[in-house]
Amino acid sequence: MQDLLVVYIAYIIAAGSPGPSNMAIMNVAMSRGRRPALALAAGVITMSTCWGLIAVTGISTLLVSYVHALLVVKLAGGVYLLWLAWKAARSAITSEVTAGEVVRPAVPLVALYRRGILMHLGNPKAVLGWVAIMSLGLKPGASPEMAVTAFGGCVLLGITIFAGYALLFSTAPMVRAYARAWRWIEASLAVFFAGAGSRLLFSH
Repeated sequence: MQDLLVVYIAYIIAAGSPGPSNMAIMNVAMSRGRRPALALAAGVITMSTCWGLIAVTGISTLLVSYVHALLVVKLAGGVYLLWLAWKAARSAITSEVTAGEVVRPAVPLVALYRRGILMHLGNPKAVLGWVAIMSLGLKPGASPEMAVTAFGGCVLLGITIFAGYALLFSTAPMVRAYARAWRWIEASLAVFFAGAGSRLLFSH
């Protein structure tokens, strides 16, 4: 139980701390509403679960061995985050306001789900984070049941955290706050994504 507690606490800190995925969920929740934010969160949860499976089954060892594969993922993720930064900056400049609401073109839920997958897919730190978290709690010789319990618990925590961001930031007070300061929020998001993308592209 103590080992599981270490795993769960580490995962809550890693998944709940501000990052590109959480920032995107928050922004979509405030600007587009609950269902679009949950669709984006579902994509993030899906890819996070896949990274977790890779870590638990040991495939991550092969990925780490092939540095070039992780380099390609890192470069693709960096470019994608810079593209999101450009979209946020363009939105801050070109979006219109009608009757106190920001006018935005509709985005299919499937597209938002795919965006969540791509955002988490292009972050090699996600799989490395899973490896580190599992290494904290799974001692050498740990039983398969222990690994499954640790993985399953983290998946449930991930669903709670990412969906929680979607639900919390789609509440009426948050939506009203976004309506008042949407240009600043979009501009800040552009800066955040640009910084995160640049770090992925130029970090060693």
